[in-house]
Amino acid sequence: DETIATQYPDAEAIWYSWINLDFITGQLVRDPSDTGILPALLGSVYMMAVVILVSFPLGVGAAIYLNEYATDNWFNRIIETNIRNLAGVPSIIYGMLGLAIFVRGLESITSGSAFGGDGDTGRTILSAGLTLALLILPIIIIASQEALRAVPNTIREASYGLGATRWQTISKQVLPYGMPGILTGTILALSRAVGESAPLIV
Repeated sequence: DETIATQYPDAEAIWYSWINLDFITGQLVRDPSDTGILPALLGSVYMMAVVILVSFPLGVGAAIYLNEYATDNWFNRIIETNIRNLAGVPSIIYGMLGLAIFVRGLESITSGSAFGGDGDTGRTILSAGLTLALLILPIIIIASQEALRAVPNTIREASYGLGATRWQTISKQVLPYGMPGILTGTILALSRAVGESAPLIV
C-alpha cells in the first residue's frame, strides 16, 4: 500500500508462522503472540481417556444385554425408547446434569483434592469426562445394538449346535463379527464428544 510505504519508508515485511514448537508446547499466557496450547491439548487427551474408559464398556455392555439377553416386555421397551430419546437431547442439558451430579452432588469424589490436587470443587477433568460419557452413551448403545442385530442368526445357531453357552456364543462369535460396526459407532460418538464445548462451559 502506498500510504504505508510513505509513512514507514524503512519498514520490511517479515513472515511469521503461528504454528511452531513453542506454540504447541507453550503454556497459556495473556499475550496472544507468546501463548501456547499444551494445557488444552493435554486436557483434551485426559478427558477423552475418561470418556472412552467409561462410555465404551457401559455402552457395549448395555447393547449386549438389550440385544442378546433382554426379553420383549414393557419394561425393556421403555428402556429402548428412553435410550433413543436421550440420543436427541441437546448437549447443554447434559451440561446442567453434569453440573448438578458430578460437580456438586459428587464433589467429594470428583474434586481435585480427591486426587492429590489442591482444588476444592468438582470442576475437574473427571467431571468433564463423565458428563461427556453420558452425552455419547446413547449413541454408542444404539450403534452397538445395530451392529449386533446385523450378525446373522445362523452364526448363533451354529455355535449353540456345537454346545456353546450363550456367553461363549456372544463373546467368541457375535462380538467379533459385530466389532467393526461397534467401533465405527464408537468413533463417531467420540468425535461428537471431543467437539462439544457447551456442556463443559456449563
